[in-house]
Amino acid sequence: MATKVYIVYYSMYGHVEKLAEEIKKGAASVEGVEAKLWQVAETLHEEVLGKMSAPPKSDVPIITASELSEADGFVFGFPTRFGMMSAQFKAFFDSTGGLWRTQQLAGKPAGIFYSTGSQGGGQETTALTAITQLVHHGMIFVPIGYTFGAGMFEMEQVKGGSPYGAGTYAGDGSRQPSDLELQQAFHQGKHIATITKKLKGLVVAA
Repeated sequence: MATKVYIVYYSMYGHVEKLAEEIKKGAASVEGVEAKLWQVAETLHEEVLGKMSAPPKSDVPIITASELSEADGFVFGFPTRFGMMSAQFKAFFDSTGGLWRTQQLAGKPAGIFYSTGSQGGGQETTALTAITQLVHHGMIFVPIGYTFGAGMFEMEQVKGGSPYGAGTYAGDGSRQPSDLELQQAFHQGKHIATITKKLKGLVVAA
């Protein structure tokens, strides 16, 4: 049976979604892994989104809390809001109380990726503060560390991401994820999928 990795994200302007697409490709490149994209529900009214010049959402399906239990591993992605995950994603986590009571996600690996508006806008704190959600569910946080190699030490160009996970800078919204940032996202997907597959194998073997 295939190892299922769910890439679950919220993206207002598309930056996080672009990273999610690359993470899916990376996860799917691991033999025996089935990677699927999901987005969480929007909490803002259309009128508000219009005033914020937010583009229409893509046709990626909206996930419900109960569907999380189907996956063997996760990569959660969101833009930052004052150094923390966006309210939309927090609202989704707040809806997982039933899974928490039964600890259905306990022992499952999960990674984090993100987008910030500036270099001091939360590339590490957004991931760091999100880990609390994983801890209460008993999930295993899987950072990428420095497994991306030389790309982690790039100094000649602006690059998002950190040992916590892949990331990008949105700036005023016009900047899109760079090739290097997308490569890091692909790497994260492959990295987490590989670990998820190994852990599932150990559980089956036991």
